[in-house]
Amino acid sequence: MFLTITTTGTPERPATDLGYLLHKHPDNAQAFSTSYGTAHVLYPEAEAGRCTAALLLEVDAVALVRRGKGKGRGGAPDAALAQYVNDRPYAASSLLAVALSSVFSSAMKGVCNARPELPGQARPLRVEVPALPARGGPDLVRKLFEPLGWTVTVEPVPLDSEFPDWGDSRYVSLVLESDALTLAEALRHLYVLLPVLDDAKHYWVAPDEVDKLLRVGEGWLPAHPEQRLITSRYLSRRWSLTRQATERLELVRLAEADDSEVEEIDNAVEAETEAEEKPTPLAVQRREAIVTALRQSGAARVLDLGCGQGQLVQTLLKDPAFTEIVGVDVSMRALTIASRRLKLDRMGERQASRVRLFQGSLAYTDVRLKGYDAAVLSEVVEHLDLPRLPALEYAVFGSARPRTVLVTTPNVEYNVRWESLPAGHVRHGDHRFEWTRAEFRAWAEAVAERHGYGVEFVAVGPDDPEVGPPTQMAVFTMTSPKEAKAA
Repeated sequence: MFLTITTTGTPERPATDLGYLLHKHPDNAQAFSTSYGTAHVLYPEAEAGRCTAALLLEVDAVALVRRGKGKGRGGAPDAALAQYVNDRPYAASSLLAVALSSVFSSAMKGVCNARPELPGQARPLRVEVPALPARGGPDLVRKLFEPLGWTVTVEPVPLDSEFPDWGDSRYVSLVLESDALTLAEALRHLYVLLPVLDDAKHYWVAPDEVDKLLRVGEGWLPAHPEQRLITSRYLSRRWSLTRQATERLELVRLAEADDSEVEEIDNAVEAETEAEEKPTPLAVQRREAIVTALRQSGAARVLDLGCGQGQLVQTLLKDPAFTEIVGVDVSMRALTIASRRLKLDRMGERQASRVRLFQGSLAYTDVRLKGYDAAVLSEVVEHLDLPRLPALEYAVFGSARPRTVLVTTPNVEYNVRWESLPAGHVRHGDHRFEWTRAEFRAWAEAVAERHGYGVEFVAVGPDDPEVGPPTQMAVFTMTSPKEAKAA
């Protein structure tokens, strides 16, 4: 990825002063190591009348995958789709922003010990970014940069110049020009707004990003008309961090309007003396909902199908109403971890007689699964490819036929409420699909009809009026006990 900064000058104020400001001598080509590749600084031209500094970042795609795993919270969305073949080495993103702050750190702070008068001087600046991802298009680019005093020239990059009917890509070619800004201000604008336009970051957004945003955005962000969008995208839509940043920016704005210090404004409420109550994790709420449904069904002998590391089995063991608990999983590693979690080797004889763990695949019928009161498939079905669901359906509902079956799965509609989940991503890398409420209901009702069960639906977690709960649970109850006895 590539970026150039150009300035013009006069004999009295030569353009080569850019070298002092950037702390990089125009006669030298320099290289700097970064976490994800090598940053090169060079000067294609360096004359008194015109001087251009170029930052070229060579991204190591393998390092990007190894360090960032190429996906996940706050990760680059393109890298999540194709770890080794993506736009990260070519398009300006948070990788380039981090390189700017690392290579030009003194310039961004407005520090120049050799020529201390230079950082505070506004000068003609021209910034060119040939390939910039712009989620929001050219209009958003203008909305972000023009209020800061830039003259913006932005051109969409076509998907393929030989096939104009295909339309434009999400990339633009950007040129920024200004005579009224200092170099430090320009670098701060770029540092924040490049990842905002890309709408992704290659690293995990921690709480200290709020301090960083307020520090770099000092003097321009509080009054920016797109402040909320900038704050939300820069913090990867983490709602708690966005709220914190917005509140602090509002204090800065009020203090500036009142010509006072932030500390004087922010003294109305004393510091909290009691720790805030932490919300109950969704996994805990899910287990509580499952245990409640099992108790209501009167089940004593329970199968945990796809038991994973044994969290639900551990919870069920605490309730003496469940006289026999069997955990089944295809992964021997998961079963080994479950065994350690349950401390089976140190468990008393009476307690140990209530629990068993064994390996099995839900894609095949298994006589060991027959004869139980209830079976639980908690966050299991979404890990299977859709064509394999009929095999699981028959193995559980057609062959094993417990009196009660509980199935929980994510509600994909709720994903928009996860502040750290990039748009279009599923909650876990191994999920083959995630259903809407209507899709899950249609599948469950069809299964119930085919195998002689009734089905009810339970919301697990906060039930959002617009998108529903984060987890949806179907409670299947056999409608023909005689058929169950015969089976």
